Amino acid sequence: MKRADIDRLFTVLEQAMPAPKTELEFTNTFTLLVSVVLSAQATDKGVNAATPGLFALADNPHAMLALGEEGVRDKIKTIGLFNAKAKNVIALSRILIEKYGGEVPASREALQSLPGVGRKTASVVMNEAFGEPTIAVDTHVFRVANRTGLAPGKTPDAVEKKLEAIVPERWKKGAHHWLILHGRYTCLARKPRCWTCVIADICPFKPKTPDPEEEARLAAEARAAGRRLAPPRPRTARKAAVKKAPARKAARKTR
Repeated sequence: MKRADIDRLFTVLEQAMPAPKTELEFTNTFTLLVSVVLSAQATDKGVNAATPGLFALADNPHAMLALGEEGVRDKIKTIGLFNAKAKNVIALSRILIEKYGGEVPASREALQSLPGVGRKTASVVMNEAFGEPTIAVDTHVFRVANRTGLAPGKTPDAVEKKLEAIVPERWKKGAHHWLILHGRYTCLARKPRCWTCVIADICPFKPKTPDPEEEARLAAEARAAGRRLAPPRPRTARKAAVKKAPARKAARKTR
């Protein structure tokens, strides 16, 4: 994608979403970290449904450690992989207390040393909590980057490297959120909502998904026109024979 188109893409996305942010619900940096860890292979909606009860009991590492693995597991059992995630939440809480004074570290290296925290999770926390211009590549970002030609790549790491190289500095802080939200609500995996897309004129993806309401209207008009213009159906040979049969019987009687 040309630099001018990249700039226009983010300009339009910013106009559509002036203040993008994560849809995960949190109250502080620790609860943000826990929410992102829990969101792996799960939806933000599912995580948000489970975490209020958890954070009401434990919104800091000390309280989380006191709650224990069983207590965490009980509160997040509606989330996929809850057993492993409960273990990670307790383990990272212990490390935060022992190594970082109960605070969430700001560096990528320190974050990725925590159980359950990979590159994507670290990037989200760095961006949302510490204002770093990181670009986390999840399934939505990966899809949008490839479909639009913004940063095509075969792996999330490859897409991330390209995005970091081509996205202008002024857009980097919000790029992650704009691309995620666009992929989540417009550039859907199976049937993208191209008819509502604000960057459709920039995106080379084809065929563009048409407006279903417009499609339905045109189909209805076509059916109506077909009924008006269709010629009368010719009678089948069988029907014609059935109608002639009485005449033959009448002829026999007159003989």
